[in-house]
Amino acid sequence: MVYLKGSVVTISAPAGFDLTDPDVNLAAVPHEEFAALRRTSPISWIEQPPESRAGFEGNGYWALTRHEHVAEASKNSAVFSSWENGAIIRLPATTERETVELTRVVIINQDAPEHTLTRRIISRGFTPKAIAALEDVMRERAQRIVSQAVAKGSGNFVEQVAAQLPLETIADMLGVPPEDRQQLFDWTNQMTASDDPDFAGDPQAASIEVLMYAMRLAAERIESPREDIVTKLVNADKDGRGLTEDEFGFFVIALSVAGNETTRNAISHGMNAFFDNPAQWELWKRERAESMVDEVVRWATPVTSFQRTALEDIELGGVQITAGQRVGLFYASANYDEDVFTDPFTFDITRSPNPHLAFGGHGAHYCIGANLARMEISMLFHALADQAPNITRTGEPTRLRSGWLNGIKSLPVSYTVG
Repeated sequence: MVYLKGSVVTISAPAGFDLTDPDVNLAAVPHEEFAALRRTSPISWIEQPPESRAGFEGNGYWALTRHEHVAEASKNSAVFSSWENGAIIRLPATTERETVELTRVVIINQDAPEHTLTRRIISRGFTPKAIAALEDVMRERAQRIVSQAVAKGSGNFVEQVAAQLPLETIADMLGVPPEDRQQLFDWTNQMTASDDPDFAGDPQAASIEVLMYAMRLAAERIESPREDIVTKLVNADKDGRGLTEDEFGFFVIALSVAGNETTRNAISHGMNAFFDNPAQWELWKRERAESMVDEVVRWATPVTSFQRTALEDIELGGVQITAGQRVGLFYASANYDEDVFTDPFTFDITRSPNPHLAFGGHGAHYCIGANLARMEISMLFHALADQAPNITRTGEPTRLRSGWLNGIKSLPVSYTVG
């Protein structure tokens, strides 16, 4: 299908092909299709049937596949809104419009001035000083997690290693006791992976469970403050107010996804990339270049895409986008853009510079926990090189069925030779 916009001809994706189709992404990230679109139609119209656009108005979205366009839209939050339709580009087929509107209290779905205020409050818990203070405990925790996995000899790397460090970190930050952590993990999976039959459940019900649990935490800290992040976030400081109980609840939902799901998947994809590129694993064990972290993040791109909605008519890359139309920011394509990355399909832990967009691009919505995620990835791969230098893959990874997350459910490994 061809759209004529002034003097610009835009070719749409093949009829019936949707880059957010969970079955497409279950097979693999559609890199061939992304590459074709980057060459021939970098801003391409994707038409969707009603069940694929549940909760949204309109009949499709513009897919941004080049690095420059994704970065430009990310920076221009005055025109490209998260508030109108939220940031998640594909929702369960049963989602009602009212559900989308209710999620506006979550920081990733906000625009200024609400986003500015929420981010300023949340930043209290993610200052460079606060993150640096976690370094020693993070190192000890990573070494312990790997040691326990090695003692088992073999197993599912995702559950035994990749999931444990971000889950423990978030739980400790929030004051979640050990006996509740698995439940938090399960609720998070139900919220984000409802398209996968292995995580059957009601995502809205799971969100309510997390919300209620977090609101109880907030109420406790308001009543009895402690020296922890929850207290910092829910109590007022000299510059203004803290998060209300419900705002804190939705922050926990966002943190559970952004800090748990994404970091876990980055670590899992990173380990799998080392299996596919053993020379890079030897290089990491030998030299420990910290550029490894951003290459793992680029390679994995745990969030395949987010979306924005145009608040006014705007031309982007020669294409006219109309007010009210949704725009898909496809980080999984932008991070493999040949015009930005030399040999993008080569996993190179010495890659520098590495201007990937995997933390949500640039601009107002740049991931507030990016430095924490980098530390977790670094500490865990240091621990693996120290204690499991001969780790091997014993089976193929199992992918998550999702329209917007690039996830791995299982990665069978042996932690020792033989």
